[in-house]
Amino acid sequence: MRTNYCGEIDKKFLKQDVTVCGWVHRRRDHGGLIFLDLRDVSGIVQLVINPESEDSFKKAEEVRSEYVLQASGTVNDRPEDSENQALTTGSIEIVVSELTVLNIADTPAFPLDKHSEVGEEARLKNRTLDLRREKMQKNIKIRSELTKNIRNHLETKNFLDIETPILTKATPEGARDYLVPSRTNSGNFFALPQSPQLFKQMLMISGFDKYYQIARCFRDEDLRADRQPEFSQVDIEASFVNEEDIMKISEEMIKDVFKKTINYTLKDLPRIKWCDAIEAYGSDKPDLRNPLKLVELKHLFAKEEFKVFSDPANSKDSRIAALIVNSADSLGRGQIDRYTDFVKQFGAKGLAYIRMEGDKVEDMSSPILKYLSKDCLESIHKSLSLKQNDLIFFGAGKSKIVNDYMSKLINKIGDDLNLISDGFEACWVTEFPMFELNSDGKITSLHHPFTSPNIDGIKELENVDPLLINSKAYDIVINGYEVGGGSIRIHDNAIQERIFNLLGLSDKEVSSKFGFFLKTLKTGCPPHGGIAFGLDRLAMLLTQSESIREVIAFPKTQSAICLLTDAPGLVKKESLEELNIEIKDE
Repeated sequence: MRTNYCGEIDKKFLKQDVTVCGWVHRRRDHGGLIFLDLRDVSGIVQLVINPESEDSFKKAEEVRSEYVLQASGTVNDRPEDSENQALTTGSIEIVVSELTVLNIADTPAFPLDKHSEVGEEARLKNRTLDLRREKMQKNIKIRSELTKNIRNHLETKNFLDIETPILTKATPEGARDYLVPSRTNSGNFFALPQSPQLFKQMLMISGFDKYYQIARCFRDEDLRADRQPEFSQVDIEASFVNEEDIMKISEEMIKDVFKKTINYTLKDLPRIKWCDAIEAYGSDKPDLRNPLKLVELKHLFAKEEFKVFSDPANSKDSRIAALIVNSADSLGRGQIDRYTDFVKQFGAKGLAYIRMEGDKVEDMSSPILKYLSKDCLESIHKSLSLKQNDLIFFGAGKSKIVNDYMSKLINKIGDDLNLISDGFEACWVTEFPMFELNSDGKITSLHHPFTSPNIDGIKELENVDPLLINSKAYDIVINGYEVGGGSIRIHDNAIQERIFNLLGLSDKEVSSKFGFFLKTLKTGCPPHGGIAFGLDRLAMLLTQSESIREVIAFPKTQSAICLLTDAPGLVKKESLEELNIEIKDE
């Protein structure tokens, strides 16, 4: 139907006859002439229709935005005063000899011909229209290029692309499963995979050595800007490897992908131990573009009488973290009050601060000075090397809460003061704890129960406090986002059973949920490990988008609803009866 794409026509085509197809991006009627900007996947070209072409001119008079057209004509130079340097086709136009309306269109729900602020709800309800916008077209193309480059890199490293089941068995991996009722096995359910974790491990046991997959995963969890109920991950697994091997494979891949997709050279990735990341940033997802860091000062307040600081200073699971903002004379009391309100959203009871009016201890200014001893103030001044115009915020209390709100304060101040550098900064976070405590006091896996503990054997695992065990796990973090996480897996059946036991699973539960897997571990399991990259998050970063919904063609809302199709929806009673499912009235 066409000889060329709109966006590829330039001066090389002068005086040639071409046929193009696309959507009407903009229509302009200049009395004797009608100008149409025609848009397709490659770009925009200007059509000129003059009254001499009576049939085409008559059709052009009826054309409106988003009509689908086919146009044939001759490529000419534009008049000098009408060239558009913003377009690759901006120096030429097509003088139309024949115009065909392939389809008409209703008035668009929002304009596409210029930048306009459109609410996300309207965009998602009219997603096919939204996807025609230049920004969305670019995002989806970059995502496609990203996927291609990942595949090409892994294929050259002898990784095999192997599909794993979508309908599988429910296993606990930290979030709720999406369940699928079985019609042929009444009362039983499949689960959509939260990840291909067990299958990729069983592929290693099967002897495939190197596996990868662009895997579709499903998690029924509360959503955020960087999460969706269904998402894609780049799944990688290899046999006879250790942490260094997987990290090398991953770092080579991510550098190659950034270079080939957006022509950006990532620096070598520094390694940060989990405990160091938590102490310095309050988070295991540090944004290294932000120079702000926390400094632990718990030891300075142990003998103070001021209970706001002395209580956490003498509590095992608490901390006192200082955040120094240099040259903070622009932050007045009103802004400090706003930061106090900000951190209260995340569990803080308040936000103590000290301002340096000069370089000396005597130049400190703060409402809390009267509660602290001179020795304590001098220790703070010396420990932090304070100078004029420094502003110090203090977080004090339970470590988990302090880390949460102080890490968010770091990000907030970094944004407010334009401290965050351009580009991309990536790092590895390593040596994660094996377990953490739930709110009910029970231990749970920090990653997943198939992560190998960093121990010498089963005897050590039986004789040590589980909360003191580190794991052979590693995350890759870019600009404050965890884009990949992995570990060396447990390949010893006795250790795997012990981990299940520490997690409080009964023998019956283990047999029911993981019996098939434990059986395979006994057939000769090689040491193995891997990593999974969030493809959506990578695409979000590469396109500099604020949400993964900007790089997914048909995303869900934060309440897991598709506004385009109105899914999820009701199912006929007959279909439910086939599945032996009954909906109870509330």
